[in-house]
Amino acid sequence: MAKELLCGEALMQLLARYGVDTVFGIPGVHTLELYRGLSATKIRHVQCRHEQGAGFMADGYARASGRPGVCVVISGPGVTNAATPLGQAFADSVPVLCISAVTESASLGKGWGCLHEITDQQAVTAPLTGLSATAHRPEDLPELIGQAFAVFESGRPRPVHIAVPIDVLEIPVEGGWATRTPPSRPQPDPARIAAAAEILSRAERPTLLLGGGAVDAGDAASKLAERLAASVIATNAGKGVVPDNHPLSLSGCLLSPSARDHLGEADVVLVVGSELAETDSFVERLPLNGRLIRLDIDPRKINDLYPPEVGIVADARAGLEALLSALPGDPDPARRAAREAELAAVRERIVADFTPVERKHAKVWQALRAVLPADTAIWGDITQIVYTGAAAFPVDQARTWSYPAGFCTLGCGLPMAIGAKCAQPRRPMIAVAGDGGFLFTLQELAAAVEEELPLPILLWNNDGLQQIRGDMRDRNIPPIGVNPMNPDYVALARAFGCEALRAESAEQLQEAMTTALETPKPTLIEVREDSAWLS
Repeated sequence: MAKELLCGEALMQLLARYGVDTVFGIPGVHTLELYRGLSATKIRHVQCRHEQGAGFMADGYARASGRPGVCVVISGPGVTNAATPLGQAFADSVPVLCISAVTESASLGKGWGCLHEITDQQAVTAPLTGLSATAHRPEDLPELIGQAFAVFESGRPRPVHIAVPIDVLEIPVEGGWATRTPPSRPQPDPARIAAAAEILSRAERPTLLLGGGAVDAGDAASKLAERLAASVIATNAGKGVVPDNHPLSLSGCLLSPSARDHLGEADVVLVVGSELAETDSFVERLPLNGRLIRLDIDPRKINDLYPPEVGIVADARAGLEALLSALPGDPDPARRAAREAELAAVRERIVADFTPVERKHAKVWQALRAVLPADTAIWGDITQIVYTGAAAFPVDQARTWSYPAGFCTLGCGLPMAIGAKCAQPRRPMIAVAGDGGFLFTLQELAAAVEEELPLPILLWNNDGLQQIRGDMRDRNIPPIGVNPMNPDYVALARAFGCEALRAESAEQLQEAMTTALETPKPTLIEVREDSAWLS
């Protein structure tokens, strides 16, 4: 007979059986039994300074590793604080599991004024998750955790929130809850593959548009592009799926008018794993003028704003491999050479599209690319230098560029980088944040110091909310609330125990970045937009 445990202990042991090795959180009076359970497992606990940080760290862990990231929060304010990162994970299809407490069973929905009470906590997270559920009995948990991992692994990944009443966490149970096997991902319909292959085989100017759903399908995507002599455009989430240095790749460039002009000239566009969101291009409608094929694991994306001629509901890699098998013939070297020459000219026009401030950003990215290892992962916050980096900073691997443009949450960059570094401690990583967004979550520097993470943080300082300031100027709106007082960031970072400096030249930036990657603590490197070396 299995040893008798309390429910909170059994839950943590079940997570360990699913392969969970790290959780991010802050203990509270309503999660004590979960922490009792943690102490009896080999799961690593990373102490955050705010539940928003816990959710973002779980998000970064998942993006970097491809495995679910897990955060543990208290009921009420813990859940509402974590709701923002859940919303971001939902927007970007990231597998995040949020385990929370909720008030005791007898009080649910009654508004008794209990500690940390929300009368309908499940309703708070339901719009932000693929599954939001409350375990009313210990026996509910194996089923709900099994459903969570099915959401993560068998379809479009979404975050999951599972709440457990505090009295349920204390109920004695028999341990030894077993994991459940998730269903397989959908495989492509041969008839749809044949129809798509027929269209692609006749294309003269095909383009592949790759989103985050293609993140594990890079080899097949590259081979298909080469077979068709197709140009490749990545969304923010799809950057690096096909290496940016591939001669058929235009990288993450949908913000560029020249790239969109090129897209508009395609006679066939194959969209893989992308919802074709407004935030990939910030134009009202993408110029998809050719025949459209969509390959997506989410059937709801097939007939939305961009209905295709052929829609294929399937795992991206399986779908691309099936298309490769269905296409006749071999690559045409002459056609590919002509296409590569054309795309080289498009890349030049994309750079020419840069504004004066974007050229400053590009100088920073060029300096970094010269010294950063090829597998360095960039964790971008919501800041103008990151917007530019989607086109200006080349990466040649998937999961090495993160800019969560969809939910567009200021402050996400630093905690996401911390979570990612916990998932892949040997991979070099840097966080890139603006001065405005950095203030949202800078307290998580303490967590990075405690974990002894060699994590450079590039802080782009333009003394305010420059994007909104410019938008106000363009609309003749007085600049209200966009010129805040900034602290001394270097002194502030040092107060947390970080290394910190201001880079006054490209060489100083490169030297500081190289040193920071080997320093067992975070290093803040401030770069000011008005620096002389960027003029």
